[in-house]
Amino acid sequence: MTSTLLPEKPLLLSPSLAATIGLEEAVMLSTLSELVTAGQAPNAVSLSAAGAVERLGFWSPEDVQRISKNLQEKGLIDILSPPFTASGELRVCFAAGVIAEPVSASAPAPKPAPPPPPAVRQSNTIGAQWQPDSELMAQIAQYNIPDYFIRQQLPEFVTYWRERGEAHHAWGAKFLKHVVRQWREHETGLFKRDQDAAMQEAWRPSRDAMQLLVRNAGISQAFVEDAIPEFVLYWRERGDVGRTWNSKFIQHVKRQWARYTSALEHDTAPQRIAPDWQPSRDVYDVLKLANIDVAFARRQVPEFVLFWRDSNQLNASWNTKFLQHVKHHWARQHALNAQPTQVHSHAGQQQTTATSATRDRSLIEDLTDRSWAS
Repeated sequence: MTSTLLPEKPLLLSPSLAATIGLEEAVMLSTLSELVTAGQAPNAVSLSAAGAVERLGFWSPEDVQRISKNLQEKGLIDILSPPFTASGELRVCFAAGVIAEPVSASAPAPKPAPPPPPAVRQSNTIGAQWQPDSELMAQIAQYNIPDYFIRQQLPEFVTYWRERGEAHHAWGAKFLKHVVRQWREHETGLFKRDQDAAMQEAWRPSRDAMQLLVRNAGISQAFVEDAIPEFVLYWRERGDVGRTWNSKFIQHVKRQWARYTSALEHDTAPQRIAPDWQPSRDVYDVLKLANIDVAFARRQVPEFVLFWRDSNQLNASWNTKFLQHVKHHWARQHALNAQPTQVHSHAGQQQTTATSATRDRSLIEDLTDRSWAS
């Protein structure tokens, strides 16, 4: 009794064959082998479009063409017809030893035949005008290999194999391997040339590196520009090759800028006070610890700068000088407020004494002085 779920003849498939050549290829080879009839040569069969729909209706014409070509590249069949998608016919020839000679049910058992000769796979030498077909080009393109590179490899490939005179059953597969190998070597060479390079005399940091240093790190652009010749000269004399020159330059400039700003901040060389001079933030912090009004200290700045610019004197630390100046005037103001009835001459004498004492004391004594608060 025939089941309604199996209206057609089931496909016979060898599990070991499927494990060896692939499931799709095993189905295709089994279907083609069933086309061999009694009395027909087992090495040539033909599958029409209608026959493909009947036997292999679960595949599209493109699938039939692709899988049959895979069988050809594995050396199991040779395709004798044009592409199946264009001709609607798949005519193939089995390689020797792939399929056995069919035996008729009414025919007597044959006599033991001598062992068959070694299987010889049908192969051809490459032609002078050999070209990869569109399907092979599409397959190679899946490796992200550009078309121009594929065309460049073709003359060398054809010339090499024509000179050797060797025959092969699947030149397409051989060309695919050749192109992929050449492309990998080409990419490796490009990477090394792009990354490992010696320092050039005309080298300049990239736009991103300049933006990172000037805008993000707040380093003067003139300082960055001045650092380029020194950086280039140093690495050219060493003769090293590198792949991260921009990163090296960023680190170099940041180190130099830190040294430069630190040297300016802690410079002990006497110098004239600048017209736009302002006390550092540390000065105001010290004044706060001494309970001196910061607003009072800021009001002293213009007078302090004007006096010392007019005197044209040099000093190693204007911050210390300003600290002494503010403490002196703050103490003087509180002393006058505390003793308003004192005689003017006596106040003048006190001021002179306080000034002399302030100048004679050390900076530590000035910072710890609390006499004005009593």
